[in-house]
Amino acid sequence: MDKFTKICNDIKNVKIQGAENIAKAALIAYSFKPTKSSIKKLVSLRPTEPMLVNALNYAKKNGVKKTLELIKNNEVKITKFGLRLIKNNSTIFTHCHSSTVINILKYAKKKGKKFQVYNTETRPLYQGRKTAIELAKAKIKVTTILDDAAHEAIKKSNLMLIGADAILKDVIINKIGSGLFTELAYYHNVPVYISSNSWKFSNKPVKIEEHNFKEVWKNAPKNIKIRDPSFEIVKNKYIKAIVSELGILKPSIFIKRVKIK
Repeated sequence: MDKFTKICNDIKNVKIQGAENIAKAALIAYSFKPTKSSIKKLVSLRPTEPMLVNALNYAKKNGVKKTLELIKNNEVKITKFGLRLIKNNSTIFTHCHSSTVINILKYAKKKGKKFQVYNTETRPLYQGRKTAIELAKAKIKVTTILDDAAHEAIKKSNLMLIGADAILKDVIINKIGSGLFTELAYYHNVPVYISSNSWKFSNKPVKIEEHNFKEVWKNAPKNIKIRDPSFEIVKNKYIKAIVSELGILKPSIFIKRVKIK
């Protein structure tokens, strides 16, 4: 199996997780086979990831190396802006696995901030465990909870910080559970912040992926219908601000300023 095909398989089979990690992997794959057909193939693998599309389009004009450098520079900016949100002795709730969220929390720890984190297991693929492991390695106090236990954890939190897979004009799309948790946070007056590269913005409709039901129940009886939606909508009304390389902006302001080149 050639390197391009292996990366494609890893993206398709969710071995590579997180919008930024998917985009970076796709760029590397594209460097092995820089053709229009390669871009079409890569984009088809994860339809809920605008950053994948935007990164490849940028690389087509400017090259893979420059694109990866720009993503890295944006990560640094997002991390520094995100630091402003982390207060001493605060409790932060997060869901799933977001490299931007983890970067912000690790940077806050490095800068001497004292805080703790609640994070969900994030079923059925348990991406939250990856988050917990990375935070624990950074010596951040983290408590992993069942997705079903999020209500109590949110009530005890000072802010909710999650990533995004797609940013549209009126909504955010993120891991399933995000919509429910942001509504709970809003109800309990816990501010919700989305940390994201602006390249996750799309001015076109984005398909919400549904995975194979066997992720949920591998050997389920035949007469039971099972659904496995991987993402869901988060309404802008529940979001305090979006933290991107553009700054900490209300969703409406972010939409006005975002530019995809």
